[in-house]
Amino acid sequence: MPTAPSPAAFDDPVFVVIDTNVVLDLLVFGDVAAMSLAAALHAGRLRPLATPAMLDELADVLSRPLLTNWPIDPAEVLRKARAMCREVDPAPLLAAPRCADPDDQKFVDLAWTWPARWLFSRDRALLALARRAQAHGLGILTPAAWATSHATAPAPAQRQA
Repeated sequence: MPTAPSPAAFDDPVFVVIDTNVVLDLLVFGDVAAMSLAAALHAGRLRPLATPAMLDELADVLSRPLLTNWPIDPAEVLRKARAMCREVDPAPLLAAPRCADPDDQKFVDLAWTWPARWLFSRDRALLALARRAQAHGLGILTPAAWATSHATAPAPAQRQA
């Protein structure tokens, strides 16, 4: 059942938001650039958040012909994604930066609202928001960039809403 942010929630591991293409890198493609992120998730240092709309988007992408050449079970990938994430209610509308791609706005809104420490993406429209988001304490970066600068560093304290 989705939950809404609460002060008690900030005692959990560092919250992050992972967009669909990075979830695929982690659970389908085994992208080497995402291995440090995968290790941090597995160790429980990072806790991904997801809304029902984000999981619906993943299910839709998993059903596309693009993935027919990959030996995957879409239902199993979706099950793993759900198990990896803390499912939360959609973010209320706040003054989050506007993404050029409206389909990606849900990731920014969620990361901005909870607040998450990082939003992982390889999407140019999301990465273009990195400078504005950093001023709010949200890092928007690729898994490879995160691995270079954060993978071995201790997780910082959660920022306050």
